[in-house]
Amino acid sequence: MPPKPASSSVPVPAPVPAAVTTKAATARVVVVEDDANLRKTMIAFINRSPGFCCAGTFADGETALAEIPRLKPDVVLMDIGLPGMSGIECVSRLKPGMPAIPIIMLTVYDEGDYLFDSLKAGASGYLLKRSIGDKLLEAMQEARAGGLPLTRHMAAKVGQYFQKFGQFQNEVHTLTPREQEVLQLLADGFRYKEIAGVMGISLDTVREHARRIYTKLHVSSRTEAVVKYLGGSAKTPAKG
Repeated sequence: MPPKPASSSVPVPAPVPAAVTTKAATARVVVVEDDANLRKTMIAFINRSPGFCCAGTFADGETALAEIPRLKPDVVLMDIGLPGMSGIECVSRLKPGMPAIPIIMLTVYDEGDYLFDSLKAGASGYLLKRSIGDKLLEAMQEARAGGLPLTRHMAAKVGQYFQKFGQFQNEVHTLTPREQEVLQLLADGFRYKEIAGVMGISLDTVREHARRIYTKLHVSSRTEAVVKYLGGSAKTPAKG
């Protein structure tokens, strides 16, 4: 993994004080990030986002591995390029004891190997650090709902990877033409309301199409449906 620039001053990893984690009815988030400035930015963003609060922050994987089981957060945001133990290794060691915890990888690396290694380790999503903002909030919500938050570009990589190795059952052919049209628009990044406008149907009809698509593709989220769609429709790479 490429070395990261040394940080001039990284505070001793410690949980966020209880005073900033007292929102009612919130999902508790742990941030594992060695960049002090980015860590502060993420804490501030999470604590002002409705439905979320920051339950702890750590600057290295070793401390996170020891403390996260005690904190029992609802979601973890994990940097890949940590000093010492990598974020991917930290995930692989956390998941056996906490299999249900959603962990989203945050990284500057838009490369297939890091993406696949993260998913194989048990990560629940993979976003570039520049996505911090509404996309991060949506990713946390989707991961908590059992989805697999990825950008469309990353979803395409995953789809092509699984299609290449024969790990996809192409169930897209079971969809009606109307359902395939909805799925194509989902893959293009359209939201339900936008799909309703494009297709000239009601929002409830779009939701019903989506429900049937998820059932037929045996998935539970928009991203998983798009991954399966892209994998099933990708051309097999040429041999040689």
